[in-house]
Amino acid sequence: MVPTGLFIQALNEMIDDQAKRLAALRNRIPNIVLLGLFGIAATAAGFAGYASGLDTKRTRLPVCIMGLLVAMVIILIFDLDRPSSGLIINNQQSMIDTAARIVAFSD
Repeated sequence: MVPTGLFIQALNEMIDDQAKRLAALRNRIPNIVLLGLFGIAATAAGFAGYASGLDTKRTRLPVCIMGLLVAMVIILIFDLDRPSSGLIINNQQSMIDTAARIVAFSD
């Protein structure tokens, strides 16, 4: 038999860990930060386009690469901000295994 004190301590730790996990899933990037990110990207694209227009030799490759890199960084930030959907998904298998062990132990 497990002493009651150890059981209560383990139960409290499990509740605390679940609260931390849910808080991390609900924690999002503020909208003003995302708007600022879009503003910075638009300003950088504008400056790159303006500088490209001043050049006598028209090479669009550096501007296109810069635009692609900025877009990829923004997509990565959005994807990391939403861990339950997108290209990068948090694996919940450990929680599923723990729930299955609890059910098997109680039977």
